[in-house]
Amino acid sequence: MALQPTIDNAVLRWPEVAKIVPISRSHAHALAAQGKFPKPIKLGPRASGWLESEINEWLAQRIADSRPDSQKVVGAV
Repeated sequence: MALQPTIDNAVLRWPEVAKIVPISRSHAHALAAQGKFPKPIKLGPRASGWLESEINEWLAQRIADSRPDSQKVVGAV
């Protein structure tokens, strides 16, 4: 059964990723090669994309790492 695109696994091209994570494309590829950023998936011979869910998870982890003393409680005021 083929995996269908959904909100959870939408594929983003680089311009969309750059709006979420403002780093250069070459830096993103360098980080991915080191295992520090989600790896792109090949969409064709000259096209790549990133799973939106993996980008969001990566960003959430960076936020958590930068605020180790805060505890995020969902729905808390």
